[in-house]
Amino acid sequence: MSTHAQRERLFLADLLESAGPDAPTLCAGWRARDLAAHVVVRERRADAAAGIVLKPLAARLERVQAEFAAKPYEELIQLIRTGPPRLSPYALKQVDEAANTVEFYVHAEDVRRAQPDWAPREVDPVFADALWARLERAARVLGRRSPVGLVLRRPDGRTAVARRGAPVVTVTGEPGELTLFAFGRQAAARVELDGEKDAVAEVEGAELGI
Repeated sequence: MSTHAQRERLFLADLLESAGPDAPTLCAGWRARDLAAHVVVRERRADAAAGIVLKPLAARLERVQAEFAAKPYEELIQLIRTGPPRLSPYALKQVDEAANTVEFYVHAEDVRRAQPDWAPREVDPVFADALWARLERAARVLGRRSPVGLVLRRPDGRTAVARRGAPVVTVTGEPGELTLFAFGRQAAARVELDGEKDAVAEVEGAELGI
């Protein structure tokens, strides 16, 4: 049975292929080729991927990612489609689902929403709930750098506190949009922000996310 992560993986690969290697993305300084290389390195080179969260290893990550970005673009797309090697932790269905569902969703939107003609994507209710469940668990981590209190709110009223504090800004939107907002794609997320004017401006410019 297909999982959310598997479906998003194939969707991301298709988007990258259609966009072409030089297409812009929402990731600052990255073209589609760079984003594809990042996805491949994250799954296939754990020795380098640690640099995503460990700053002392960031230079190594940058070097390895540049090496992968130099590969034929079609090869990178195929590596994304086929997934990690058999001995990788990501090859386990449970790990793939836990670690890649949001990762691939966000990066797919990084490709889609960097194009001038993008339109909001319809997310089915089951997938929306899956995104929300992950957002609830990660909200405090994603919102830790917010300069003010931050609450994420679904249209049905369910909320997740991303940062305690005052004043408070409440961000309302569908789970997919809230996910993008919390991962630092504030300008591209279709959400409504409520709060003091200065606090809203601070949240809009904050460095949210991992």
